[in-house]
Amino acid sequence: MKIACVGGGPAGLYFTLLLKLRAPQHDITLFERECPGTTRGWGVVFWRDLLEKLYSADPESARAIEQASFPWDDHVVDIRGEQVVSAASRGYGIRRQRLLDILVRRSLAAGVNIEFEHEITSAAQLPEVDLIVACDGVNSRIRHAAGGFGTDMQVGSNKYIWLGTDKVFESFTFPFVPTDSGWIWAHAYGVDAESSTFIVECSAATWAGLGFGTIPPRDCLLALEKIFEHQLDGHQLIGQTPGETNVQWLSFRTLTNQHWHDGKTVLAGDAAHTTHFTIGSGTKLAIEDAIALAGSLQRHGEIEPALEAYERERRAAIAPSQIAARLSAQWYENVPRYAGLTPRQFSTLLRRRRSPLLPHLSPRLGYWLYPTSREIPALRRLRKWAGPGAVKIYSRYRRR
Repeated sequence: MKIACVGGGPAGLYFTLLLKLRAPQHDITLFERECPGTTRGWGVVFWRDLLEKLYSADPESARAIEQASFPWDDHVVDIRGEQVVSAASRGYGIRRQRLLDILVRRSLAAGVNIEFEHEITSAAQLPEVDLIVACDGVNSRIRHAAGGFGTDMQVGSNKYIWLGTDKVFESFTFPFVPTDSGWIWAHAYGVDAESSTFIVECSAATWAGLGFGTIPPRDCLLALEKIFEHQLDGHQLIGQTPGETNVQWLSFRTLTNQHWHDGKTVLAGDAAHTTHFTIGSGTKLAIEDAIALAGSLQRHGEIEPALEAYERERRAAIAPSQIAARLSAQWYENVPRYAGLTPRQFSTLLRRRRSPLLPHLSPRLGYWLYPTSREIPALRRLRKWAGPGAVKIYSRYRRR
């Protein structure tokens, strides 16, 4: 087959690498609009389960990724300066650019043709090919130009900004700080021995109250350094790339598609779906898309059955993550609801934020149900006592 892949992120690079390794006879070209060594954002996260899949698919790139990653084994919730530490399954942070560099080298070595600084806005710009793989992100121009995918976009109410810092966070850290305009918090994790990702999030009202919609980028960084001075220990915050102009506040967009393939065009990664960054699954799901698509093309002799099988497999696989992401985003959109709890109670409910029952319970009742391994028996007792209407019965305890 002759294949064109548009977008040089983790999904596109890993797909082209795997398919070329498994079927070298394919003619594969990847088109990336940026020049080599250029990306947006700082670090990404993943967990041991993805690392195992990487080793199974391509041990050489998996070893390089593991060696370049920064591991952690616990979470720290810092609220009003008081820290609560809890054990977590092993996680990893890695600079996004370092991850892409590894995959670029492996893809080129495998025989993939990569054309950097080649922007593709529609399939009409591509040579005649048998398959087009759109991995060009949430704003996919290939998807938009082609139509037929039934795309839906939901915009979250919170504002966030993806920054870096020269402080190394040894644990995945969640600092929550009250201000005169409301709560503001961060998601901080080490990505190498010299730096960390530092994603700041707050409500739109807090964002406006602190003036972040009007002040210059440098003033924004200085203000955030002041807010998080206790957690940063005098270290600086850095824009998405070195340069003051790369300081951009965003509202997260949850993207879904009714169809993932149309004719000879198929979607993967953020072009097909997004999940809120608070569950840390974006890179994982993109790479798993790549593994599934490469495997399906290898197993099926024709393109249409391969794309249908890929879509069925991935839709079913990502459904739990999509549900968890919606619940996680909702929890963070209601931080003030939980801020009156003790630090330990607050930390517990942050870790349990993916529960579908939690939004319908008072925070303290939610904590009573969820603090220990007794969670499931407690829920069973509640449902047995109150019946199917348990959630409605306790809705009067809501705190908004």
